[in-house]
Amino acid sequence: MKFSFKTYATALFILMSVVLFSCKKESSTPAVQVTEEEAQTISEESAEADASYDDAAEIGLSLSSDVEAVIGGVNNGTNSFGMNGAADGRLEFNLNLFEDLAAKVGPCTKITVEPMDSTFPKKITIDYGDGCICRDGKFRKGAVVLHYTAPIRRPGAVLTITFRGFYVNRAHIEGTKIIKNESENGAVAYSKAVVNGKVTFPNGRGFSYNGVKHVAQVRGMETRTIRDDVYTIEGRSELKYNNGVTVTKNTESPLVKAVSCNWISKGVLKIKINDRILYLDYSYNNSDCDNLALLKWATGEKVIRLPL
Repeated sequence: MKFSFKTYATALFILMSVVLFSCKKESSTPAVQVTEEEAQTISEESAEADASYDDAAEIGLSLSSDVEAVIGGVNNGTNSFGMNGAADGRLEFNLNLFEDLAAKVGPCTKITVEPMDSTFPKKITIDYGDGCICRDGKFRKGAVVLHYTAPIRRPGAVLTITFRGFYVNRAHIEGTKIIKNESENGAVAYSKAVVNGKVTFPNGRGFSYNGVKHVAQVRGMETRTIRDDVYTIEGRSELKYNNGVTVTKNTESPLVKAVSCNWISKGVLKIKINDRILYLDYSYNNSDCDNLALLKWATGEKVIRLPL
């Protein structure tokens, strides 16, 4: 098993498209009726929100990887990343050197590290200010605040992410995201929870968001490159819209995500919207990597494009 900085940074890269959470007991209140068209819209909205939460987590792991590499280089006297190390161990960070983060950040981004030395716990703030179009084409504004108990590649380490006036495209993202490294015996594994999550769209639609999921590496452990790493995702989720609609998600079969692909390529997700049941099939196209999935319901189906 390889334990490179980039391996751990990309372990959460696979979590981009779907977030899965624990469900709660159903209310005895009669369910709000949902049309098939509304069910499709809700499914697509929740997928967009899932991608936004995972986007923040991916940034957190990528940033952690670069910070650890920089600290390691300075502490070893190599300074191979071009960082400036003062005699007291303080570091001067240059945003251009966060290579794993290059595809995510934009020209308005400011990164601060506290304390700016080799010690942990550590707080890192990514501030997008009033917003800008980032290098991946997404508009972001506000700030993402990351608290690390230890280098996240270390088993038992915890990364807690909070948001301050944070938006991704049209969605206002709130709540707390907690990532724990559960790796042991050479196998990379993470758990991720969203606590008191909330997503609000400009038209006033929105929902609460809570739960946990588990991610494990299943391929690529024998090589040094990360490009052949493959992970599985399993779990459950619950979203409650402010109009009374409740959405629960459950993996019918494990979702499969390769580091070399931006999207989940295999597995089936069961989506229950009040009394309507839909299935999102990532493997219907029998492709190792594409952004298409098949959304199926009782009387029809539709091919949808997965968010980047």
